[in-house]
Amino acid sequence: MTPKVAFITGGSRGLGKNMALAIAKKGLNIVITFHTNKEKARELVWEIETLGQKAIALPLDVSNGKSFPSFVKELQTDMTTAFGSDKIDYLINNAGIGVYAPFLQTTETQLDSMFNIHYKGVYLLTQQLLPLLNDGGGIINISSGLARFAIGGYSAYAAMKGAIETLTIYLAKELGERNIRANVIAPGAIETDFGGGAVRDNAELNAFIASMTALGRVGLPDDIGGVVAFLCTEDAKWITAQRIEVSGGQMI
Repeated sequence: MTPKVAFITGGSRGLGKNMALAIAKKGLNIVITFHTNKEKARELVWEIETLGQKAIALPLDVSNGKSFPSFVKELQTDMTTAFGSDKIDYLINNAGIGVYAPFLQTTETQLDSMFNIHYKGVYLLTQQLLPLLNDGGGIINISSGLARFAIGGYSAYAAMKGAIETLTIYLAKELGERNIRANVIAPGAIETDFGGGAVRDNAELNAFIASMTALGRVGLPDDIGGVVAFLCTEDAKWITAQRIEVSGGQMI
C-alpha cells in the first residue's frame, strides 16, 4: 500500500519539525515547507528518511498569497517525482511567527503581518491545496491557548488564532461531503525558539507559566507532535470541527 502524505507548513524547526517526525513514525511520507532555513529543512528530510519514509522540503512564504499557484505547480512536480503521486492526505497549517506588543503599541505593519501569515495565508493556501487533498483526508490548523485566555501583549496574534478556530469549523462543515475532517490544535506555552525563545530562555517567565499550569511545567515540542500525528491516522476518523487544546492545563 502506498504511504499517505502529510503536508506541513513551517516544518523545518520547532513544533513543525516535531510534528513531521511524529507523523513519519506513523508511516506517512512528509512534505515540509520552510521560509529561509534551508539547511535545517534538509537535515529534517534526512532524519525522516532514516525513519524509512520519504520526504521533500520546499521554500514557501506563507504571507505571500500571490506565490501560491506557482508553488502548488512546483509541489505537484516534486511530489510526483519523489512519491509517485501529487496527492496529499493531511494538511497541517503550522507556519507562524509571534508578535509581542501591548494593544496600544501594536502597529499596522505588525497587524498586517499577523493577518497575512496566520489567517489570510492559511485561508488561501488551503484553497489552493484542496484539489490535491484526497477525500477522506484531514486539515489540522494550529491555534494557541491564547485564543482561550488572555495574557497582555498578544492581542494581534491571539485574534488571528481566534479567527482560525472559526474558519476550521466552517471547513469541517463545507468539506464534510468529501469526508475531509478539519480540527484545531491549540498549544499552550512551549519551549521553542518561537517569539525569540522567551518561554525557553527566560527562567522567570518559564517558572511563572509552570506555576499557572495544572501539570506543573511548561510544554515541550514532544507534547504536541504526537497529538497532531494521532489526527493523521484512521484512529481519529470520527473527530472533526474540534478544538483540542494541548497545554497541560494552562490557566484553568
